[in-house]
Amino acid sequence: MADSKREIERKYEATPDTRLPDLTRVAGVSDVTHHGVTELDAVYYDTADFRLAAGSLTLRRRTGGADEGWHLKLPVAPGIRDEIRAPLADALPDGLAGLLRSRVRQADVVPVVRLLSARDVHHLVDADGALLAELSVDEVLAERLTEEGRGTTAAWTEIEVELADDGDPAFLDAVERRLRKAGVQPSASASKLARALTETGPSAKRHPAKKPKTAKTAKKESKQQPPTAGDHVLAYARAQIEAVVAHDPAVRRELPDSVHQMRVATRRLRSAFRTYRKILDRTVTDTLGEELKWLAAELGVDRDQEVLEARLRARTDDLPRTLLLGPVGSRLRIWSVARHTSTRRRIAAVLDGKRYLALLDSLDAFLADPPLLPGAAREPGEALPRAVLKDYKRLATRVGHALEQPPGEGRDLAMHEARKAAKRARYAGEAARPALGKPAKRFAKRMQAVQKVLGDHQDSVLARDALGTLAVQAHAAGETAFTWGLLYGQEQASAADRERELPDVWARASEPAVRSALKG
Repeated sequence: MADSKREIERKYEATPDTRLPDLTRVAGVSDVTHHGVTELDAVYYDTADFRLAAGSLTLRRRTGGADEGWHLKLPVAPGIRDEIRAPLADALPDGLAGLLRSRVRQADVVPVVRLLSARDVHHLVDADGALLAELSVDEVLAERLTEEGRGTTAAWTEIEVELADDGDPAFLDAVERRLRKAGVQPSASASKLARALTETGPSAKRHPAKKPKTAKTAKKESKQQPPTAGDHVLAYARAQIEAVVAHDPAVRRELPDSVHQMRVATRRLRSAFRTYRKILDRTVTDTLGEELKWLAAELGVDRDQEVLEARLRARTDDLPRTLLLGPVGSRLRIWSVARHTSTRRRIAAVLDGKRYLALLDSLDAFLADPPLLPGAAREPGEALPRAVLKDYKRLATRVGHALEQPPGEGRDLAMHEARKAAKRARYAGEAARPALGKPAKRFAKRMQAVQKVLGDHQDSVLARDALGTLAVQAHAAGETAFTWGLLYGQEQASAADRERELPDVWARASEPAVRSALKG
């Protein structure tokens, strides 16, 4: 069974002659206790084309030490990784293999580097003996295991400081100041594996390092090759594709908000394909868009359940106890757990399915050979505003139609369609922001305000459907349906409030200045 921990650490350059400074002079450190030297033997795995390394993931099988076994490290932020551990076994555990699937697809993971480390461990403790951080001085020997470069070795010494569980990251700042004062500098490599691949790689030996560009040279090249509209759109698309792949392991681990973030990336990408049809060839992107729509819908089942559950719980929590008649809390929990379990099984099946993996391969092919149209060569200030304003016009038509509808199911449907158009207009503005700057930011913010009103309205529609179901279930079980009816009425009132709010929000969003600024 795999478990996980949040790893917050920093690495520093050292030599066998490096001496640690007196770290008891760091605020909060009462003592530094020596825990001896541990011999570690780790084999790191990757695909033949190093897909894991490209995504800053590391997979290893390590013996020696208290935590020997399989370790998968997933990046969270600079210096912060989630380490997923599984017991020592000959073969890669299925649980870890699943977390790698969005990166490796059908490719095998094979040994790429072996690291032998002599780890000299020290504990930084407070006055009560509680661990603040573990500091180790590691003498490392790396050996290349791939066909190209097999047998090449590299050796170095480094210092690693890892924060204790639930520790304050600011403590690492204090330790670093003390180390720097003693002449110990941060490591140039983010991980041992990254350093090993660099120092044992054949390409590093055959190709001398290029001289870094000066600011003057970079500025000159920038003037010679200004980014086109196609460059901006592709950069945005690449970011969304990378987000889908990166959020996949988090969704499998059921981390908070992970489904939402992955779904948003799919929607943003699909929206970009539809908005920038004068830049990207529809014969390619329409097919991709349909597959992205399918994926977003599959993810949406769970995400919509999360939002709906949170909304209904907030409603029940706000009610006075005298109005909670019957086993309201118990029925809501049973309803929620049953739906959640079903949707999680479905998502797991989707992410392990051939259709999803084929979509990821197709997105890679899209980036490798972008289907650019002649319009992609235009200046961003010319091509992007036209596309954004076209989405705005679609939204204006749908908002106008929604406001003309009488209250009821017809208005609910019209506002739902307007919500989807508002989201697309917002995403269009966000995609154009790197090129158009503040006007695009302002536009996207106004569209987001419209989207929020329409989204809250749609949430109330879904909540009323769920409350109706819960009321029927309660009645069939011989319980009073009073509370469910009361909550239904609250949701009706909430929807009416959003309908009254929409005209003013739309008036601010549709000000001529918001649109004219996009044109420069």
